[in-house]
Amino acid sequence: MLLQLISVLGALMVLSAYGLLQSGIWSELHAGYLALNIIGSLLLAVVAIEDQRAGFIFLEFAWAGLGLVGVARAVKARRMAS
Repeated sequence: MLLQLISVLGALMVLSAYGLLQSGIWSELHAGYLALNIIGSLLLAVVAIEDQRAGFIFLEFAWAGLGLVGVARAVKARRMAS
């Protein structure tokens, strides 16, 4: 039951971030967008690890990694704007 709750929370986080991006409320470098994507994908990775789903483990860690690339881009953009 706990893993189901974790997976639903992770999916809601990732989907919410995507929805807010698509609606124009957030940009791809918005801190909230990046945080929801990274945390949501890591929650889903925990479930994938527990279920021993190699493809999903790869997908979720890659998704989190891409989120970290976004964090680096956001930091760089803020430094250049200062």
